Amino acid sequence: MADEKDLADAQRAHRQDTYAAHPGMYGERPSDPAVHAAALFRAAGADDVLELGAGHGRDALFFAREGFTVRATDFSATGLARLRRAAGEQGVTERVTTLVHDVRDPLPLPDDSVDAVFAHMLLCMALSTPRIHALVGEIRRVLRPGGVFVHTVRHTGDAHYGTGLAHGDDIHEHGGFAVHFSPRALVDALAHGWTLEEVVPFEEGELPRRLWRVTQRAPG
Repeated sequence: MADEKDLADAQRAHRQDTYAAHPGMYGERPSDPAVHAAALFRAAGADDVLELGAGHGRDALFFAREGFTVRATDFSATGLARLRRAAGEQGVTERVTTLVHDVRDPLPLPDDSVDAVFAHMLLCMALSTPRIHALVGEIRRVLRPGGVFVHTVRHTGDAHYGTGLAHGDDIHEHGGFAVHFSPRALVDALAHGWTLEEVVPFEEGELPRRLWRVTQRAPG
């Protein structure tokens, strides 16, 4: 693929600028995957949730309103600042902490330290396949035994797959946003050593984007 660091750095700058110019670009309502994940997390007895790629926080805030303690990470300080302001407005400040973090780096959390992890479209950012594997390895490290990981990815059945500017490794760029589209084989490989509980297709947005919602559980 094209130089991964250059692409990822360019994407980081583009998304930071986009967050600043359009702070409500994803709306205020929680995503459907977050609503589904909250029910799974509650059924699993989870108390704390780590959200990776929280953006401006619509899902992190929803988890907090549902009673979970939330650690929200993103590479955008702008998005996380807005999340903190909204947490104060919604009266959930005590249940939300934020951390600026680049998922290309190890997670700054101890082993076995969180009950559940949620990542909506984070694993389909402009990350190489080896980096995605490394990230999922980090998620498994910080999850407690039996912990639940729910994530979503745009897949190779999406209308944008195979079009636009190709960067290699199933990464294609449209409108300044580069997406790593996941084949089913990658989803299965990322669940190796986990219990893969479900892979559910769904659609989101105006295109519409075509995604999988994936639920996997760490060994207990």
